[in-house]
Amino acid sequence: MAFLQVNFYSEVLQMASSLNVILPERARGQIGLEGKAKSGPHPTLYLLHGLSDDQTIWMRRTSIERYVSPLGLAVIMPNVHRSFYTDMVAGPDYWTYVSEEVPAVAREFFNLSDRRKDNYVAGLSMGGYGAFKMGLRNPERWNAAVSLSGALDVTRTLEGQWKQEMALVFGHMDQLTGSKNDLFHLMSEAARKGIDLPRLWACCGTNDFLLDSNRQFMQRAKDLKIPVEYTETDGYYHEWGYWDKMIQPALKWMLAGRAEAADA
Repeated sequence: MAFLQVNFYSEVLQMASSLNVILPERARGQIGLEGKAKSGPHPTLYLLHGLSDDQTIWMRRTSIERYVSPLGLAVIMPNVHRSFYTDMVAGPDYWTYVSEEVPAVAREFFNLSDRRKDNYVAGLSMGGYGAFKMGLRNPERWNAAVSLSGALDVTRTLEGQWKQEMALVFGHMDQLTGSKNDLFHLMSEAARKGIDLPRLWACCGTNDFLLDSNRQFMQRAKDLKIPVEYTETDGYYHEWGYWDKMIQPALKWMLAGRAEAADA
């Protein structure tokens, strides 16, 4: 695999920004690592970080490079700071940045596929929320979306310890509930309109403080007859040991459905 740290100017954010990138490489001589790459544009995973992290965290806390090496999968890891992947009420337009500009810039720089069946999004915690928002708001772009211990009910952030900070992101509760930043609302709208959603996969540890949020999301999805592959794992907290463990079956699940996915 090739690992690149990309610094570029964001027209959306109006400031310098960064991506970490893993690119497939045909390599047979690496000890203990099989490298694969297709001749055409690479299938791509957009891998999102959590609230307290940045674009470097997946490389620092997991073996993501080793996991994707035999899959021929490119990985794009953007930095959105503490924005909740949202066009902030009092701050930059990070939703537009991550959903529009990042894929466009990445495809301009690298040989990445723009086909729906070749594109995936995943993230942990705040990034799990971002991944599902990407899947629900732009379903035509994604084969699959994955949430690991996701902050799936963001209305809770306006009632908890981050209330003051999150008001700068989402505004007041009446601006968030029922908006395009409310995953429960997005699910309801998708069900009402019969939208062809990407495949959805989620997991959470049973000791995680976001467990109730995940369970409520899954119940709402069940009520709306929206299929979500969901796993709870006993004994795990909100921790990197869990996310390193669970990104592996998530990758396997994502790519298992690729051959069956049709282009949008």
